[in-house]
Amino acid sequence: MVEIRKVDTEDKKQVKEFVQFHYDLYKGCPQWVPPFRNDIEVMLNKKKHPFYEHSQADFFTAWRDGKIVGRTAVLNNTSYNNYHHQSSGDIFLFDSIDDQEVANALFDAAAGWAREHGLNKLKGPKGFSLFDGYGVLVDGFECRQSMNFSCYNYAYYQKLYENYGFYKINEFITMLADIKDFELPEKVYKVADVVKKRGKLKILEYKNKAAIKKDARRIANMYFDSFKNNWEYFPMTDAEFDFFVENVLTFVVPDLLRFITDEEDNVVGFLINFPDISAAMQRHNGNLLNPALLVDMLLEMKKTDCCALNGLGLLEKYHKSGGNALLYCSMVELVKQHPQFRSVEAVQMAESAHEVQQEMATLGLKPIKRHRVYEVEI
Repeated sequence: MVEIRKVDTEDKKQVKEFVQFHYDLYKGCPQWVPPFRNDIEVMLNKKKHPFYEHSQADFFTAWRDGKIVGRTAVLNNTSYNNYHHQSSGDIFLFDSIDDQEVANALFDAAAGWAREHGLNKLKGPKGFSLFDGYGVLVDGFECRQSMNFSCYNYAYYQKLYENYGFYKINEFITMLADIKDFELPEKVYKVADVVKKRGKLKILEYKNKAAIKKDARRIANMYFDSFKNNWEYFPMTDAEFDFFVENVLTFVVPDLLRFITDEEDNVVGFLINFPDISAAMQRHNGNLLNPALLVDMLLEMKKTDCCALNGLGLLEKYHKSGGNALLYCSMVELVKQHPQFRSVEAVQMAESAHEVQQEMATLGLKPIKRHRVYEVEI
C-alpha cells in the first residue's frame, strides 16, 4: 500500500525528507552528481524563489511501511503556458524506487493537482527555470552527469514513465570530443578571417566577474532572443534574472566565455563554457554551506580536464554573414588556449537542432547521452 503525502513547505522536517530521499536513493552511484542541497530547498521555499511570483508548485512524497519510497514536484508555470498558449503542468524532481505502483501513485497525485489548477497535460521533467535541465536520461548511463546542467537517473525511470502512459515529445542530446580531435575544416578558418577583416562582427571577452555582472542584462537579452522560438523558452522576470545571475556567477570563469558583437556593439552571439567541477560536487555530497566545498570547487576548476559547453548561439540574421564561423573558431582557439582540458562536453542540444548537431560533429563531437522529455494527457 502506497501512501501519498503532500509536503508542507513550511515544515522543515518534511522539506528535509523530500530533499534527502534523492541522496539516499543514489548513494554510491558513481555517475550521479549530487545537486546542491540549498538549491533544492530554495525551490520549495515559496517566499524566496522568484518562480512563485507568477506561478504555483507543490511537492509530494510516497511512503510504504513508514519509509519514503518516492517523491515528485508538479508545477503550473503560467509564464510558460501564457507564452506558448498551453495548459500543461510540469513534472520535476521525480525520483522513485523501481516500483510501478509507487510511480503511478506519484503521477496520479501530480495529475490530480494539475487538473485542480485547470491544466490538461503533464510534461517533463522540466523545472523552475530555463537552466534546470530537461528530460529523463534514456541513453548514456555509463557517463557521469555533467554538474547540474542535466540529470542522472537509473535506467528503470524510462519504464516508469512509459508504463504510466507518458510519450516522447522532445529529446536533448549531449556530445563529447577529445581535444586532440577538436578541429574545423580549413574553409571555416578562412571565412572567420574574412569576417574579422571586415570588422562588422567582433569577439568580446571579459576579464573579471564584475564586468560580466555589469553587462549581464545586455548579454541575457541576446541569449533569450536566440531561444525565444524554442520549445522550452518562456520569459523571465527581473527577479528570476537576478536570481540566476547571482547563482551562476559562482561558477563562471571569465576566460572561458566569448561573445560576438555587431557594429553597434550589440551582443549577437555567445559561447558559454564552464570547467567541469563534478568531481568536487561528488566529494561534498551537495553541502554547499561547507566552507571546504568552495575551496575544493576552486581547486577543481584549475585541475579538471573537461570543459562543459553549456551555451552556444547566434542570432539567426547573422548566420549568413560568417558569424557561425567566427563563433566556432573562437571555440577551438579557447579550448586550445587551456591545455588543462582534454575533452569538451556540449550539454543538452535539442534533437530538432540538426544544424547545431552537424556543426558539433564537424568539430569532432559525438553523442554520448540522450534525455527524453515526456507528456501525457490527463
